[in-house]
Amino acid sequence: MNPQSTANPCRTLEGVHGVHLASHSPFVAEEIPQHGELKQSIPEGSPFGANQNLLMQRIWQQRPACLRPIRCNIQGDHNLIERIANVLTSLPFITLGIHAPRKNWSSKLYANSLIGVGVASSLYHSSSGEMRKYLRWVDYTMIATATVCLSGALRNENPKLLMAASAVFLPFQPLMVSVVHTGLMEVAFAERAFKEPELRMAHNLHKISSLLSGALFVADDVFPRTPYLHAAWHLAAALGVGTCNKLLE
Repeated sequence: MNPQSTANPCRTLEGVHGVHLASHSPFVAEEIPQHGELKQSIPEGSPFGANQNLLMQRIWQQRPACLRPIRCNIQGDHNLIERIANVLTSLPFITLGIHAPRKNWSSKLYANSLIGVGVASSLYHSSSGEMRKYLRWVDYTMIATATVCLSGALRNENPKLLMAASAVFLPFQPLMVSVVHTGLMEVAFAERAFKEPELRMAHNLHKISSLLSGALFVADDVFPRTPYLHAAWHLAAALGVGTCNKLLE
């Protein structure tokens, strides 16, 4: 043992991965970032504030999926024929919107939103490049908007808190908003069909088309390279929407 190693016993730890030596501030703690984690240093004299900031960052990083922006799937339209088929099968939504009942402000809003669904879908399927990603988001959001408008047209007693929450989550989680308001519509349709026998045939057709469109929607996501699945989903969904218009007559 030489005098130099006696004076600096800590030099034996230098170079060890993950070890940080501080000669003048023994109370400074530092987390070594791994796999892209944020680095957070705790300054001497204020450990509580730094720990609180680190905790808030970790909570934000682990926030639920409902608070994260959607990741738009831009698959599909693998060839020109499939692209044309998807554009053509988007047009029935425009027709349904034009012929939808417009008895009041809510029904007019829903009818216009259906036209928006057809336009957004047509633009998405006819687009390419970077713009395609943004138009896919518009497509998702427009579908969710139509479900909210239909729910509002059928159920005037919808809680204001629910409608406000739907407006907040619409840009981030349009699929979740669509599921909630589609469920409300299904309940309203079943109640009306139970009370009004003339709606039962339309309701039965609606149930079949809804089950078929749901199965095609899942299949399109699981088997993205299967041709014309998305176009078939367009047609099944349009049939289901057409039966919903019976509720507004």
